Amino acid sequence: MNRYIGIDLGTSSVKILLVRRDGEIEKAVSREYPISYPHSGWSEQNPVDWYNQTIDGLKELLSGVDTDTVKGISFGGQMHGLVLLDENDEVIRPAILWNDGRTGAETAYLNETIGQDKLMEYTANISFAGFTAPKILWVKKNEPENFARIKKIMLPKDYLAYKLSGTFATDYSDASGMLLLDVKNRCWSKEMCKICSVNSDTLPTLFESYEKIGTLLPEVGRELGLGEITIAAGAGDNAGAAIGTGISGSGDCNISLGTSGTVFISQDSFTKNECGALHNFCHANGKYHLMGCILSAASCNKWWVEEILGSNDFKGEEAGLDALLGKNDVYFLPYLMGERTPHNDVDAKGAFIGMRPSTTRKEMTLAVLEGVAFALRDSVELARASGVKIESTKICGGGAKSEVWRKIVANVLGIPVIRPLIEEGPSYGAAILAMVASGEYSSVSEATKKLVKNRDITYPVDEIQSLYNKKYENFKRLYPALKDVYKLI
Repeated sequence: MNRYIGIDLGTSSVKILLVRRDGEIEKAVSREYPISYPHSGWSEQNPVDWYNQTIDGLKELLSGVDTDTVKGISFGGQMHGLVLLDENDEVIRPAILWNDGRTGAETAYLNETIGQDKLMEYTANISFAGFTAPKILWVKKNEPENFARIKKIMLPKDYLAYKLSGTFATDYSDASGMLLLDVKNRCWSKEMCKICSVNSDTLPTLFESYEKIGTLLPEVGRELGLGEITIAAGAGDNAGAAIGTGISGSGDCNISLGTSGTVFISQDSFTKNECGALHNFCHANGKYHLMGCILSAASCNKWWVEEILGSNDFKGEEAGLDALLGKNDVYFLPYLMGERTPHNDVDAKGAFIGMRPSTTRKEMTLAVLEGVAFALRDSVELARASGVKIESTKICGGGAKSEVWRKIVANVLGIPVIRPLIEEGPSYGAAILAMVASGEYSSVSEATKKLVKNRDITYPVDEIQSLYNKKYENFKRLYPALKDVYKLI
């Protein structure tokens, strides 16, 4: 039976799946790599680490496998990261990641001097500190010697694709987050290239996520024991996760509780987004989607449990929280890395509010989970205000494994939360894209209908939902009250 490889280039590790054409996962491998924080608010990685760890992981994945049955590889990947290569295809500087907050001045220049109306006209989006375009402007201003050496600008997963195939390519979903793509017309924006002093020759060729961009380079194939198999363009991690959870029809929603958190809403056609706080991007199925992103989601819980409580017993820390749902007086603002949707504020910081001498460890743990859910609801409310109806949502990511967190999300949002049978998200979606690119399925829609199945559904409870509605109204008042304080600390 034919097999396909899905690679998810995440922030902390690369996750690689070997998937049969019937959707069964045969093998999974992961490899970690370091993150560097050279200054407060900065976040960088070495792209060479991504490639080396991916190759090492692929060797383990393929050990003992009949490699003649492997027909294709594709990718999901952390979005927005700036990868720069010189004329010799050498990495010029460490990649500036999606959660890097150094570009406050450049983001303000784009939004205020160029103007949000112009940006929406050129790209269908406003600028956020994590996007790629402000990072390019930062390099131009602060590292002119590096800027002068740039011959190729690419995104993280596209660096892997380039190293494996030799094709300088990206897909529309990932390119949407660069603030260089005319999303409506699915082409590079000439105006944005001029603003960023970027020659279009330094940008990759655009493909649909499910299209073949080339084949595995012979020298890489020999190292891995593979032939000239199909390399597909792949997708940004959120679009890849949406494919992996079966989000393809208009109004379908997926929530990702990974390092960051996202609300992803599929759209059949481009709709003018009047609310710049929501991203208006291309989808990996050849259509479009709206998305809200919070920069810290499951990473908040990881920080709280591991760094503050000094534990790794996540399940134990959540024991007994069910009885407290909707009754907690403690609030948590999950802005550990600043915030994107809806505040677009690199100065925002995490905060506990409402503690008294009687406050317990359990209440603070619950506040962290609730704070992330409230922040996700900010995005859902923006979508609802624009006329989008969300009847239910899929959920994926590490945080989705928590039963109590799924209950919180269902009651905070007031909709059923559906957990897919396979929760691998971007890597599974990448494998599906590889199948379509290789001709195993005729379309993304056909593949997801046949392959994606559900595990369980968590429904909101009227009484708890009502309590959370009141708590959310309080939550909405907290960021405006602290906004000016954040700038002082």
